[in-house]
Amino acid sequence: MPFVDSHCHINFPELSESMTDVLAQMRQNDVVGALCVSVNLSDFPKVLALAEQHRNLYASVGVHPDYEGVEEPDVARLTELAKHPKVIAIGETGLDYFRLKGDLEWQRARFRTHIRAARACGKPLIIHTREAATDTLRIMAEEDAIRAGGVMHCFTETWEVAEAALAMGFYISFSGILTFKNAKQIKEVARRAPLERILIETDAPYLAPAPHRGKLNQPAYVKYVADEIAGLRGIDVNEVGRCTTENFARLFGLDAKTFQA
Repeated sequence: MPFVDSHCHINFPELSESMTDVLAQMRQNDVVGALCVSVNLSDFPKVLALAEQHRNLYASVGVHPDYEGVEEPDVARLTELAKHPKVIAIGETGLDYFRLKGDLEWQRARFRTHIRAARACGKPLIIHTREAATDTLRIMAEEDAIRAGGVMHCFTETWEVAEAALAMGFYISFSGILTFKNAKQIKEVARRAPLERILIETDAPYLAPAPHRGKLNQPAYVKYVADEIAGLRGIDVNEVGRCTTENFARLFGLDAKTFQA
């Protein structure tokens, strides 16, 4: 059963310099598609170029909450860039109170901008939240993010946070962190979340799953996340592949037949 990597950064130098091998490894491991996620506007052309060059790659447009001192997006710019047919999402956006400290009102304002852009262009959000779940959910509610929908990427929060996001129509995406032995909280969410509302991802080149933990990650390794979910739920990994691939197509408005092996 084919898999789709719902979140990666293969435009980053660690992977872009060996793109031929990255794509070959995807094919060998039944990874039939990947979403290359934007983190700033200056690098967006590279992200889009990859999506244009490869039928099974897609792009998002947005500015990551960790990026200070970069071109600040506005609703009009994001909406215009999202008109491209291979741009299927707005983000990565959200809040991160782990890496940055101090007055982060600019981060919250940027997050609101992305939600408004997603509502305006009718494309789903890719949300990053780290040590900021309360504010993330509050802003999602205040900005009516339910009208855009989207995914809580690389989920590391509690079941209660997952429930709140699910209630707003969001999907929950699991990364290689799920395969780590000490990830008990996340494993509980992977057991309990509705199968029709979960996605799998690598966040490559980061967060390589066991047995590759600590090494360079790549989309081909998303199968290890699927294996972990299958084990936690007591189902076949092919069922995880089928469901998460169908979920990806549904969320991002794509034809599921595109991803048939």
